[in-house]
Amino acid sequence: MAGKPPAGKPAAKDSSKGAPKKKKGKSQSSYYKVEGDKAVRSRKFCPKCGTGVFLAEHASRVTCGRCGYTEFKRK
Repeated sequence: MAGKPPAGKPAAKDSSKGAPKKKKGKSQSSYYKVEGDKAVRSRKFCPKCGTGVFLAEHASRVTCGRCGYTEFKRK
């Protein structure tokens, strides 16, 4: 009976299962390109949220993950 926890108490959690998952997004440095001695933005900022919030590029649109602003690309 050594493997079971006492009645009324939850079992201890395994620390390897409860660890938070790491995000698999792009780093902020991938949103800039270096041309000469200047850094140039490769994506647009959100017009609603302002500077610092980049728009995500999809196949048919660009969207803001913060406020949901969407611009559709023309063919």
